[in-house]
Amino acid sequence: MALLAQVLALLVGLAFVFPLAEFFGFPSLPPFYAALIIGCLAAILGYAWGLSSWWWVINLLFVPGLFLAYSMSIEPRWFLMLFAILLIVYWGVFYSRVPLYLTGAKALQALSRLLPAGKTFRFVDLGAGTGRVLGYLASTRPEGVYTGMESAPLPFLVGRYMAARAGDSWSLRWGSLWGADLAAFDVIYAYLSPAPMPRLLLKLKAEMKPGAVFISNTFALPGIAPSETVELSDLHGSTLYLYRHDDIITAKGAQST
Repeated sequence: MALLAQVLALLVGLAFVFPLAEFFGFPSLPPFYAALIIGCLAAILGYAWGLSSWWWVINLLFVPGLFLAYSMSIEPRWFLMLFAILLIVYWGVFYSRVPLYLTGAKALQALSRLLPAGKTFRFVDLGAGTGRVLGYLASTRPEGVYTGMESAPLPFLVGRYMAARAGDSWSLRWGSLWGADLAAFDVIYAYLSPAPMPRLLLKLKAEMKPGAVFISNTFALPGIAPSETVELSDLHGSTLYLYRHDDIITAKGAQST
């Protein structure tokens, strides 16, 4: 939809805006102004179509950014290199709609306190990135067995390296979170985005075992009140949402459609 907004903005500019500018005595708009007009039109379309607010900014700056980059005569290989780096870091975002979020220090400390006490437990991080959460918890709560799922190539490789350095006190598996069998874990953790939460609620309802808990950083499950919330008072005003097995199983919002 964002790409379509850019194309339509360009067509509208060529068909109407620029001819009108010439009619009113501006026969030759400076190229940057023309690019800025196209960006404004794309941002307006994005707003009208209900895209997220950050897409409005991208739509606004995309064509002006292209113009500025072209005017700076930057070698094309640098753009290719940047694209390749972004691709291996954010692989899967196009279908999962989950970017790479790094769990902050306050969240790590709060998460450590929420883990079961006095017994061995199995913990999984759905979308573990470089394994930051797993490494921290394995060092502070060594009675747990820690596993993570990651599908982006570069974070996964970094995570595997960090896991090997840690002496295999935690592990990182390649794959989508949708392929994880949640029935094997006592604590399920995720720092995702609003987009996959409805589907994740269905997966939790189908697979969570009795006594298990799900902890979500920042993004709540839809249609279900958390059993417990922890305000982190960090830079982003984050919150940990804790859901117990019984609350999820009985949640009306977890019905499939």
